[in-house]
Amino acid sequence: QVQLVESGGGLVQAGDSLRLSCAASGRTFSSHSMAWFRQAPGKEREFVAAIGWGNVGSTYYADSVKGRFTISRDSNKNTVSLQMNSLRPEDTASYYCAARVGQVLTTSPMSYVYWGQGTQVTVSS
Repeated sequence: QVQLVESGGGLVQAGDSLRLSCAASGRTFSSHSMAWFRQAPGKEREFVAAIGWGNVGSTYYADSVKGRFTISRDSNKNTVSLQMNSLRPEDTASYYCAARVGQVLTTSPMSYVYWGQGTQVTVSS
């Protein structure tokens, strides 16, 4: 059974940092692209960042997080991380890890097959 489990969320103040982690199990994700999405109450799920397979896979970011967030992965450990710096109140959301087969990076949640249960990030002003 494929499983993605996020961790690292919490309550922080504006300007603080958080590091989210996603542990994948059930299969090897070395040939999968991985991504982070977020969803705030009453809003649609929003793309945050994606990374291709391999430890030096290509990356792609939403404009709203570019320069503040960094996505990385350890293919040997089947983990993907999201380092979030200079957090803002508008970053408050549930953050989800997702995976899809292939190297092409896509921002559409419909393209991702596997999803985690989410971890809450709350940024106070």
